[in-house]
Parts: sequence; C-alpha cells; structure tokens
Amino acid sequence: MVGSRVAAEAAARGHRVLALSRRPTAGHPRMTPVALDARDPHAVREALADSAADAVVLTVRTHPVDEEFLLGTTRSVLDSAAELGMRVLVVGGAGALRSPGEPHLLVADNPAYVPAAVRAVAAAGVAQLRTCRARPDVDWVYLSPPAELEPGPRTGRYRRGTDTLLTTDDGRSWISAEDLSTAAVDELELPCGQRHITVVHHESR
Repeated sequence: MVGSRVAAEAAARGHRVLALSRRPTAGHPRMTPVALDARDPHAVREALADSAADAVVLTVRTHPVDEEFLLGTTRSVLDSAAELGMRVLVVGGAGALRSPGEPHLLVADNPAYVPAAVRAVAAAGVAQLRTCRARPDVDWVYLSPPAELEPGPRTGRYRRGTDTLLTTDDGRSWISAEDLSTAAVDELELPCGQRHITVVHHESR
C-alpha cells in the first residue's frame, strides 16, 4: 500500500525511481520496474549498486507477519547502504512509538491502540527499529505511521513528530497512505535530522 505510493509521489516530483519488487510495475515514465527477491542479500546489494541511487526507501510488510523476513531484508538494505553510502528511509510500524501521555509504554504494548490480533505485527515493527538502531554507521531514518493507515486522498497536510504517537484534534491517530507517502518524500528531499519520526493527518484552518 505504501511502497507504490511513495514511488509514484517521488516520480511525480521529477525524481528518477527504481521500483524494486518481486512483481514490479511502472506507473510513471520516470519509474523503472526492477524484479528483485528481497530474501537474497546479494541480489539486494547488486540492485542497489547498479541503481547509483542517492537513497533507498524500504516498505516491507507480510501477511501473516514474517518477522524473520522483515528483519533479514532490513539488515540487507542497511548493510548495502553502508557499503554504498546511501541514505535509507524505512517506513515501519506505529508499534515502535511511545504512547501519548505514557512515554514508557510502547504503542505495541498498549491495547488501546493495538488489539491482540495485530500484536505480532506491531512487535515486528519494534524489532525492525531495533535492527536499525544497531547500525549507527548508516544514515537511516525510521518513519512510523500513526495508529490508522489507509488509502485515501492526498491532501499534503500532515503534522510531524518524533518518537511519540500523534493524534488529531479529535483524538484520532490516522493518516492516508497518500499523505504518508508525501511525508516520506518530503523527508528525503529535506531531512529533519531525526532518526525516528512520525506523522498524523492535519486539518487546515
């Protein structure tokens, strides 16, 4: 849901995009689809090396959750980025954020935001952030969405924070995948300097 939208947003802004995926598709003249098995670290390294890209955006999710695959792919990208001098933006999970008003309670462990049915998904996101933190030598940033992420309109309006879950004025923690992608490309174009960031929908006044 997110990867294709980030690629489309970047291409629409004039960036040249390589869409690396098991089943890649091109939706824009500036987008080049490249077939890739992310389970193969050598293939990941070769694809990134051949791209000569400035940055790589990692948007990996599995259903049902496959934490081993998620962490392995994250390590492969971080390892390759370290060798190639690339920036890495990881679109992760909301579970790695702190709960509003309860900074010692991760969202992944807070039933108010994470029901039992998706706890494993949230825990995998926490492990993914730890995997990134284990590589301080890499120029990475971890973007956590709010609690609710779904397809919707691209408004270009969002509020950005760091490592604590954000909510709108009416208490809802949500954003459209289109606006999350806008925020991701904004961060690539103008880095905020933080390792862990999040965003939430913002109504105009």
